[in-house]
Amino acid sequence: MTAWIEMIGDDQADARLKALLDRARTPHGTVDTVMRVHSLRPGTMEGHVTLYRSVLHSDDNTLPFWFLEVVASYTSILNDCTYSLTHHFMNVRNLLKDQPRSDRIFTALKAQRPEDVFDGRELALLRYAGKLTTSVGNMVKSDFEALKIAGCDDGEILEVNQVCAYFNYSNRLLNGLGCTTDGDVIGFYKGD
Repeated sequence: MTAWIEMIGDDQADARLKALLDRARTPHGTVDTVMRVHSLRPGTMEGHVTLYRSVLHSDDNTLPFWFLEVVASYTSILNDCTYSLTHHFMNVRNLLKDQPRSDRIFTALKAQRPEDVFDGRELALLRYAGKLTTSVGNMVKSDFEALKIAGCDDGEILEVNQVCAYFNYSNRLLNGLGCTTDGDVIGFYKGD
């Protein structure tokens, strides 16, 4: 686990930080760098864990989890965030359990051509996430209306909006503090 910023280890954590580190632990018993970088300001770790879980792991979500992970990966590609891409595209692979399809999706996303493997609602949602990531100041009502025309409901639009917004936050946290995946356990944890 490496980053440019100082990170407090479990053995040096006070009671409050220990409790937050325990809350941020993966089922493997580790704390990923994305959370540990907050150790100097535990309140931001608390907020980050809550936001992450409410956005990506909410029981209220109706879009397939693998697709939300694709949105996370595409956002991370557009932001050139290797850390998030490594974690979340491995989740896509593990959830789809279809290596050739995963490879095609990865190639299309890296080329910024989601239309090569997606169509309909999924393509519209990925285009929305792309514009929200790269041209947020140019968002207009017709971007939202295009999603409705493609058959998305408001709840699905909100899910993609929140996943995209979260990963724009997280990508900036990770890239801005020089985080690497060294020492992290990579991959999907929910079923482990």
